[in-house]
Amino acid sequence: MGLQGDEETERPTATRSSFFRYNSPLVQVGLIGLVCFCCPGMFNALSGMGGGGQVDPTAANNANTALYTTFAVFGILGGGIYNILGPRATLFAGCSTYVLYAGSFLYYNHFHHQAFAIVAGAILGIGAGLLWAGQGAIMTSYPPTHRKGTYISIFWTIFNMGGVIGGLIPFILNYHRGDAAASVNDGTYIGFMIFMSIGAVLSLAILHPSRVIRDDGSGCTNIKYSSVSIESVEILKLFFNWKMLLLFPAAWASNFFYSYQFNNVNGVLFNLRTRGFNNVFYWGAQMIGSVMIGYVLDFSFKSRRVRGLVGIGIVALVGTGIWGGGLVNQLRYSRHHKLERLDFKDSGSDFAGPFVLYFCFGLLDAMFQSMVYWVIGALADDSETLSRYTGFYKGVQSAGAAVAWQIDTHNVPFLSQLIANWSMTTVSYPLLGVLILLAVKDDNRTKEQASKKADFQLALHGHTDE
Repeated sequence: MGLQGDEETERPTATRSSFFRYNSPLVQVGLIGLVCFCCPGMFNALSGMGGGGQVDPTAANNANTALYTTFAVFGILGGGIYNILGPRATLFAGCSTYVLYAGSFLYYNHFHHQAFAIVAGAILGIGAGLLWAGQGAIMTSYPPTHRKGTYISIFWTIFNMGGVIGGLIPFILNYHRGDAAASVNDGTYIGFMIFMSIGAVLSLAILHPSRVIRDDGSGCTNIKYSSVSIESVEILKLFFNWKMLLLFPAAWASNFFYSYQFNNVNGVLFNLRTRGFNNVFYWGAQMIGSVMIGYVLDFSFKSRRVRGLVGIGIVALVGTGIWGGGLVNQLRYSRHHKLERLDFKDSGSDFAGPFVLYFCFGLLDAMFQSMVYWVIGALADDSETLSRYTGFYKGVQSAGAAVAWQIDTHNVPFLSQLIANWSMTTVSYPLLGVLILLAVKDDNRTKEQASKKADFQLALHGHTDE
């Protein structure tokens, strides 16, 4: 089947010991980071403007509901599809749908018909499910066990640089447009489409996991093939897997807060050009957050379990402080009592507090999701299993997001949304702690691994002498 289609019958031998070998985990994780920089990174910048760059968020809310509904299904199925089709076909198909979505808002700018945006959102949900299942398998299975947090932070930094650059596009192109503008200009959407197209092409550079070799000579996976029947059974088992049940609340909460943060903080409190300005820092904060928590999860203590528990504790403390600040901010306004929109240049000190809060929301998002990915990566080492685990995570995450976007569409009070988000993330922390205690084993650098490294170095020297 498809994993056979991408795969070589013999594992390739590395010709030099280097982090920057094309078939090294570092290069491949960097490549998937660049793919996500161009596609979901730009999508994040588009969504982060609030209302998809429109003053009226209704079309974007309905498109996002359709998106996350199909994403919920294909996120769960995506791991199995990845195991059948392999990375290139899966990732290319997924990336292509992002271009259509950005194009639908370009169309909406002229005709104001929601139907195209909603259909494009549903199609993007299918593609995003494929892309993120593949991305999750690569990011969690390719790195060596003791450096998964580092590789996750590398990916997250590259990926979120897309949100930073994507935030600059609407900021620059709409800088001189007044507050009366109903949407960002056409050039904004065209710029997003160009980046997304580049990402689709870059996805073809990703190697099959059987061809990726770590620096100690070990392979990233032993999978040889898969089939529809095998993957169907394995995906159904996920719903009865106690590990996935403990992960469920964290997955549900991990994108639920986007509708609140994008629409009801950035979209309500700031004018059009300032939303783009804020997004540069929101996604920039994610780069900082992922590096911070990645360091804790890989280097803080010798025991992997202790590192995981400390990481959860830090994210819980930071999250409590940030959501507490969000509560103080939210008490100043509501759906029926909105404040004058702030401008980064003209509003003076009034701008500072809400801006810092929005920056901190980005920081927390990266810390929370990097932590969850690290926990998933600690549950297994092979690409086949981890593609299903990350697919389940993205599926549940997207189901939560679909509900969240409709909650906002139905004008649920801002304060109620904040309390729901804060509560759900808080509930997930102790459950992740239990998961680490019961399922995560401490690092075990065995003699077998040392032997593999010795054999690998011998093979390298033998190749060099030829």
